[in-house]
Amino acid sequence: MTTPNPRSPTLSVIIPAWNEEDGIAAIVDRVLAVAPALEEIGVGGLELIVVDDGSSDRTAAIVEACPGARLVCHPTNRGYGAALKTGFHAARGELLAFLDADGTYPPEHFPALCRQALDGAELVVGSRRSGADSQMPLVRRVGNLMWSNLVTLVGGRRVIDPASGMRVFRREALERLYPLPDGLNFTPVMSTRAIHEGVQLREIPIPYTERVGRSKLSVVEDGMRFLRTIIWTALTYNPVRILGGVGVAMVALAALLAAILVGMRVAGTTTLGPWGVSAAFAAVILVTAGIDVFALGVTFNYLVSLFHRRPIRQGLFGRPIFQVPLDRHFWWIGLLGVAAGLGFGALSLILATSGWPIERLWLYLLTGTMLVLVGTQLVIFWIIVRVLEELSVRDVRVRADLECA
Repeated sequence: MTTPNPRSPTLSVIIPAWNEEDGIAAIVDRVLAVAPALEEIGVGGLELIVVDDGSSDRTAAIVEACPGARLVCHPTNRGYGAALKTGFHAARGELLAFLDADGTYPPEHFPALCRQALDGAELVVGSRRSGADSQMPLVRRVGNLMWSNLVTLVGGRRVIDPASGMRVFRREALERLYPLPDGLNFTPVMSTRAIHEGVQLREIPIPYTERVGRSKLSVVEDGMRFLRTIIWTALTYNPVRILGGVGVAMVALAALLAAILVGMRVAGTTTLGPWGVSAAFAAVILVTAGIDVFALGVTFNYLVSLFHRRPIRQGLFGRPIFQVPLDRHFWWIGLLGVAAGLGFGALSLILATSGWPIERLWLYLLTGTMLVLVGTQLVIFWIIVRVLEELSVRDVRVRADLECA
């Protein structure tokens, strides 16, 4: 470790290593070699910690023989993320950084990342997809494009490389970024949490090269783990972003099917063939389930607010788009739906007793049933949301009452 300037921050670089004997010495030397460049930008000290994650080869022995590197060992393999968290705990620097042991990421770019951190960024990501030379395999390129679009969609902010394994961040940001997983999905979850926690994130381009040795990433298994953890992490912050989007899509599809059915009825069709019956069935299911899923997302947003003890600040489009939240209108929209549904039912009864054959009334009966079900659901969700809203502001009101007493 280099001697820090007492007025300058220290950078602690963590390298998680599992059976990396072929390339660990080279990456250690490259990291230590950037110390002079770090001093030039105001980083006074460099600490390098290698966390051997239960290697069965000579990785630990090689690191022990490297002057300037500090070795921390896991007795057994605990995972990429677990190794990084062990390193963060052992580190002494005000700035924390990490990169892989396989030589794919360029430690020579740490000064550029640190410059952004010293300029106010809380998390700086070395982006492999921002224009710099990259030797990333095609499968990885496709996967990273998918994760980028997914994190951008669920977070409401453009993220170019959410899975990058080279980052610099301020130590104080850890409290907002934790908890983080123990596996290879550590980085996309960190990016997802950073967006939702309001961490100031910047991405700068870095080159990327082929790794030394065989990759430990399973495209299918780890890809599915990335997908699950990104979605579940986003759900713990802004459920309506995902659930509401799914619900709106279902209702939109139901509206399309309903328009086709209405067109058939206007054209004089009084009986439905197999496809018509299937379309009618699908429309009812889609609109009922879609409203359920959307309202569930709204309800969960209040639960999230209650858990985090802070006002709801996000919505389907990243933040509420109505001055008065849509869920406050659920009661009258629901009652209106129930009334309209009962009206269709009464009309069907009147027409049936007037001699209309029942096969001519299928659209009225179907519409009435759907409106009653959806309206009842909205009223129920309105009651639930109002209770959760009262609970979410309870602490604020208690403090206000105590201050006035």
